[in-house]
Amino acid sequence: MSESVAWGVLGAGAIAKAFVHGVSDLSNSRVVAVGSRSAEKAQAFAEETGLTDAVCHGSYEALLADDAVDAVYIATPHPMHARWAIKAAEAGKHILCEKPAGVNRAEAMAMIEAARVNHVFFMEAFKDRCHPQNHKLLKLLKDKAIGEVRMVRVAFGFGGGDTIDHPEGRLFNLELAGGGIMDVGCYAAEFARLIAGAATGQSFLHPTKIKAVGHLGETGVDEWAAATLQFENGVVAQLGTAIRASLNNACEIVGSTGSITIEDPWLNSRDNAQAGKIVLNQSGEDPTVIEVPADHSSFGYETKVAADAILAGKTEADAPAMTWADSISQAETLDAWRKEIGLVYPQEKPEGFPTPLNGRPAKPIDGHNMTYGQIPGLDQPVSRLVIGCDNQTTFPHAAVMFDDFVQHGGNTFDTAHIYGGGLQEKLLGQWIASRGVRDQVNLISKSGHTPRCTPDQLSHDFLQSLERLQTDHVEIFIMHRDNPDVPVGEFVDVLSEHADAGRMTVFGGSNWGVERFAAANDYAKANDKHAFTLMSNNFSLARMINPVWTGCIAATEPAIRDYLIENQIPNLAWSSQARGYFVSRQATGRAGRWEHDNTWDSPENRQRRERAFELADKYGVTAINIAAAYVLGQPFPSFALIGPRNLDETATSLPALSIQLSEEEMAYLDLRD
Repeated sequence: MSESVAWGVLGAGAIAKAFVHGVSDLSNSRVVAVGSRSAEKAQAFAEETGLTDAVCHGSYEALLADDAVDAVYIATPHPMHARWAIKAAEAGKHILCEKPAGVNRAEAMAMIEAARVNHVFFMEAFKDRCHPQNHKLLKLLKDKAIGEVRMVRVAFGFGGGDTIDHPEGRLFNLELAGGGIMDVGCYAAEFARLIAGAATGQSFLHPTKIKAVGHLGETGVDEWAAATLQFENGVVAQLGTAIRASLNNACEIVGSTGSITIEDPWLNSRDNAQAGKIVLNQSGEDPTVIEVPADHSSFGYETKVAADAILAGKTEADAPAMTWADSISQAETLDAWRKEIGLVYPQEKPEGFPTPLNGRPAKPIDGHNMTYGQIPGLDQPVSRLVIGCDNQTTFPHAAVMFDDFVQHGGNTFDTAHIYGGGLQEKLLGQWIASRGVRDQVNLISKSGHTPRCTPDQLSHDFLQSLERLQTDHVEIFIMHRDNPDVPVGEFVDVLSEHADAGRMTVFGGSNWGVERFAAANDYAKANDKHAFTLMSNNFSLARMINPVWTGCIAATEPAIRDYLIENQIPNLAWSSQARGYFVSRQATGRAGRWEHDNTWDSPENRQRRERAFELADKYGVTAINIAAAYVLGQPFPSFALIGPRNLDETATSLPALSIQLSEEEMAYLDLRD
């Protein structure tokens, strides 16, 4: 790359024209290509914006294939952002994407993960974050010019009248993710989160509580809406937005000793440099007007920030520009605001989201490193990593996670009747139906969770699970708990009935002890019934000191481990990476997402963790990869259940599959040296 970034403009609408104008007076940027849906549109755009030397491409694909393009500015309608950002990242292009980054958090997560995997820059284009006015404001807050920040009031809205002038336009089009929240309310949200963070010296804060109301118009989009956000530091923000009501489009920040008013937080001039103005009101003093000079338009400033970062070899910008974590928080905030007023876009429903965001089929990509094992009684191999379906919150979230898992070679999904009150089973069933992959995946269903661990209740819940999953059978059924008060033969009888009816192929027990497991199979053999084929107990490098939940049993107990080895019983290990215990070298306290003092932490486990870090340095991986490789390297068929909440958690688990620990290394981790 030269001393300036060669930009390609993807999309040829009005906002793209503002971008081109903003680039015109920058020394670190130049526009070299335009991509539109036809060559004629691209050519007309180039002529109108004075891009006489730019190459005009008649498709977005052609623009991304242009070797002269270093980075792309994505200026398409909202629902197209994710697809083209992902494709741009895969083409090795850096990305400045118009706000909002994605239609929802799942899309934003997928875009950022594509940038991370492909080592390219990605920034969500909130131009106010890059303007000197914002920098001056943050300096005032840091210096406690108004004391402690307590409240923020911010609004961005326009329009009016009783009729919609252009119902076919994107603002009122539900298919195009129209409405006030996504178009301009997003500015109010990002500004409030920025100020809340600045109040305590952070680049942003994520709200802990969101309450909202809004009006959905005849086309289904939000025409005006308001939200109240609360943050962990006590700051409260009031947000307003509209596309059919003219708001004051200003911001007021109230502190303990004064207030700040910004008459134009967004600095929307598309043609000229626009100076900023901040009014400082300190208790007992006359207002102070602070003028903030500007050399570029807001579009120029955001492009300069992006180009400087790209030229410096960074993959994300420095705050207060939008960092990756900031964009994820922003998307999650907008999701919560829309959820409060009941606004769901068609592409967020199963029928509107039939294919993965990256445009590839929901099947393994070439070059994946997934490995597979066999469970007796199943024809299809089972991926050694099994994804837990227990924390997905929306269909887009589930679909993005499941698409990614399958494309990395995963084919086995673990869920249970109790998870999320049935939500996870429903989301998994919807995803399978929308992708048409039922014959490509193994489903694990669990019921029989305490206190519903009787033959009748187990059957009732299992049949309900099949309905939620939209299938007539599962490959693997696992009893979630044992109930010693029920004769083991009664469980074998009812499970065998389901197996004979074709509703489950094989079955096993989770949190079962050896004596009951062996007794079940003795009964099955004596009575010509189906036997328990597998176990699903906790198994990890860190020994479970105290049960995660009441009734949990770990297969690391010597008697169970010996039984698994002797009988070559497969174990599907839950909490296979000890729920984040190997994320940090910290001996006690919080490591990852969970408190581990009571469940995992002990002198022996700290020693195992330290040794995992030593081997991680040797293999060039992370300690969690060593912990997972340990589980997969057992002398019995062992599968690791993982519970990623985000795409990067899946990605950081995959290297474990490529590690083959030696017997000496396994003994070292086991503290048997």
